[in-house]
Amino acid sequence: MINKVTLIGNLGGDPEVRHLDNGTAVGRFSLATNENYRDKDGNWQKLTEWHNIVVWRDLAERAEKLLKKGMQVYVEGKISYRKYTDKDGVERTTTDIVANSFRLLEKLEGGAETRFPSSESGYAGGSSRSSEPASVAVNAEPSPDEQLPF
Repeated sequence: MINKVTLIGNLGGDPEVRHLDNGTAVGRFSLATNENYRDKDGNWQKLTEWHNIVVWRDLAERAEKLLKKGMQVYVEGKISYRKYTDKDGVERTTTDIVANSFRLLEKLEGGAETRFPSSESGYAGGSSRSSEPASVAVNAEPSPDEQLPF
């Protein structure tokens, strides 16, 4: 069986990162995807869908450092449904995309070239001579006993 999601969109805000009691980093951010279509009258319409993205551990920390509101990002992960009880005692259901990698689709601020440490330090892609977008990919699966703190 396969549970795989691929999204390209723009960040709705800076990632929010928190740490669980055991020190594990978990981050959240929203991602907007757009679809253009013609309505029945032939006019172009734009449909925006918002996705809740969850990142874990090193990926959460890197997202916090690299990603900023408005950036265009490629995200890969899996779809996850969960139930929770809100502060008013109402049971709610939410859909998250648990990302296992992301890739910046634009250059970072500070000049035409993007520079990252070598892949030995955990980063993948991006060099001072490459026009390729920066890339970060790590295994970001939460363990079964970890819960989102928000």
